[in-house]
Amino acid sequence: MSLTTAIRDRDVAELPGKRDEDWRWTDLRGLIRKLPPPSEPFTAEVGAGPFDALASDRRLIVNGRGADPIEIARGKTALVAARFVSRGAGVHVARLNIIVGPDARLTLLESYESDGASLSQAAITITLYPGARIERLVLAQDHAEAVSVSQAQVSLAARTHFAQTVVTSGARRQRLETRVQHPGAGAELRLDGVYLLADKRHSDQTTVVTHAGPDGVTVQLAKGVVRDQARGIFQGRIVVEEGADRTDARMGHHALVLSDRAEVDAKPELEIYADDVACAHGNTVGALDEDALFYARQRGMPEAEARALLTEAFIGEVVDRIGHEGAREVVRAWAAERLWD
Repeated sequence: MSLTTAIRDRDVAELPGKRDEDWRWTDLRGLIRKLPPPSEPFTAEVGAGPFDALASDRRLIVNGRGADPIEIARGKTALVAARFVSRGAGVHVARLNIIVGPDARLTLLESYESDGASLSQAAITITLYPGARIERLVLAQDHAEAVSVSQAQVSLAARTHFAQTVVTSGARRQRLETRVQHPGAGAELRLDGVYLLADKRHSDQTTVVTHAGPDGVTVQLAKGVVRDQARGIFQGRIVVEEGADRTDARMGHHALVLSDRAEVDAKPELEIYADDVACAHGNTVGALDEDALFYARQRGMPEAEARALLTEAFIGEVVDRIGHEGAREVVRAWAAERLWD
């Protein structure tokens, strides 16, 4: 079952659902009884995107249209803002191919937004040549009634460096998926995530990293905050294949649950078929530190302000790892707005 097949054939029976292990917490088949019609072309103004002020190379992809390939030549440096916009209540697929040449550098500022009950899929392919470096920042701010799926396939090469931070406020159903083919060979990978979910929003951050060769590094840190009746999902799998010796892979997921009806489902996994490796994972789900709250209130701070400050500090560890200063400040302001409302 796959969303791609379901959209192509207009067959809801092909949608992924609870019987698909990787999708059991993000059930599209049980949610969608009838596929919306295909999205119409949208030619009106869509306003400014969250990263427009930071990039001169701006790619606007509206209702699946306008996704021209991004190619960075050998040794070049580029900053690109790729904005995926869904308008109306239709269904559409966007496909974006990104190639970063040998020793080239790309900062990719990627954003998602919608204005209603659309069904959207973004299929992104990212290929790095030897020595290439990418920082990918994903900011997803979908409509509360939208169903949004982003699926990225990343292929690393020797001596590459790929750093990613996914930040989201969720949707009716949302899945932000990244699958990485890691060759080892001195390549370094960072996969981070932040989810801030309220009301009845849902977000699923799923990653799969396959180490196929020796001497590779993966570092992963995801943090989330859920309140009201929101649901956050983290699925992280790191596979170390036979022969991928001296792999160093570390994964951490930590979440705060701020109401009795909110939910977090986490599934960190390590599959190791090599001997000489250093691999570890950690997972915690809990509430705010009551001692810290008491300490703040004893010094005259209102409870709502104390909770917001503690929560901001909690996710700050991930936000601080964003390399691009301007993008880091955009995310910091975006998060503060949601924590203090």
